[in-house]
Amino acid sequence: MSVPQTHRAAFIHGKGEATKIGERSLGKLKPDEIAIKVAATAINPVDWKLRDYGLFIVPGWDYPAILGSDGSGTVAAVGDDVSNFSVGERVFFQSGYGNPDVSTFQEYIKIPAEVVAKTPKNISDEEAAGIVLATHAAATAFYDKTGHGLKAPWSEGGSEVGKGKAVVILGGSSSVGQYAIQLARLSGFERIITNASAAHHENLKALGAHVVLDRHASTAQDFKKALDGLPLELVFDTIAIKETQLLGVETLQATGTKDSNVVIVGMTDEEAKKLGESKEPKVAIKGILGIALAPHLRYLITALTDSLGGEKGWLASGKFKPNKVEITAGGLEKLQEGMEKNKTGVSGVKVVVKY
Repeated sequence: MSVPQTHRAAFIHGKGEATKIGERSLGKLKPDEIAIKVAATAINPVDWKLRDYGLFIVPGWDYPAILGSDGSGTVAAVGDDVSNFSVGERVFFQSGYGNPDVSTFQEYIKIPAEVVAKTPKNISDEEAAGIVLATHAAATAFYDKTGHGLKAPWSEGGSEVGKGKAVVILGGSSSVGQYAIQLARLSGFERIITNASAAHHENLKALGAHVVLDRHASTAQDFKKALDGLPLELVFDTIAIKETQLLGVETLQATGTKDSNVVIVGMTDEEAKKLGESKEPKVAIKGILGIALAPHLRYLITALTDSLGGEKGWLASGKFKPNKVEITAGGLEKLQEGMEKNKTGVSGVKVVVKY
């Protein structure tokens, strides 16, 4: 397998515009990079938000732009210094935005090898495509200092940091929520409490949740009761709207939890922030961004992909399960359809476009 001189890509030419197919070249690999023929890309809310609201993530990023940062594929070429990947191997990864060479809404990408994982035989390309972005967000929330700063389960003692403790995960059926439940289980939490619609309760319990409350009716007092006397370590809000941030703050205050945080994926709501500062115990809201290629998170993504991938990793052993996927086949021409599916709302599944 080799990388063609040019390949097809889906470009955005302006704010609010639909993708248009064009041609581009990948260029020469750096010594530490691999080229990947993309097999599938997951659609995340950030993709249609960047399409609709403008290129707000990376300063100086301009049109024409290529979106997508969550994918899977086959190694097409390796850089001179890469020894742990071979042409033809199946892989999955989170890339990034602002650099057209790494974005997944195209047929080929190039990316540093250290952030890529090998896809085990029991996982399809479509399942693999939706794993890393959401898992990395959950891992950042739990294990990085920008989040709660726990020891990770792949480090010494990390599989027992939750011993004798509880964790609350708001939005358990979301993609991030499902992976957060599994990371909490691998971290040894004795009580994993979440909320979701009734249709998702059994699946979330199978992933590791001990208590699943009704997302339409759960209150801070309900979460306090569900602790069953265990101390609450943190609240991770995977939805991060005003209502869920307020619920997270109220839960920590109702339980009297000191020196803890509501960790969110997104921007802090001012009303929730004020509530956290208004009475004891004070509660901070910490917003995280799990960006794989960010220099300060490179240590985390490399350890995470090492733990997830390969025939001896969590996925192969069954310790970690991918999201259920809703597949849209048809390649680049179906990316618009995939973004609209994600935008209009899916529940408990990952939208994946198959190339």
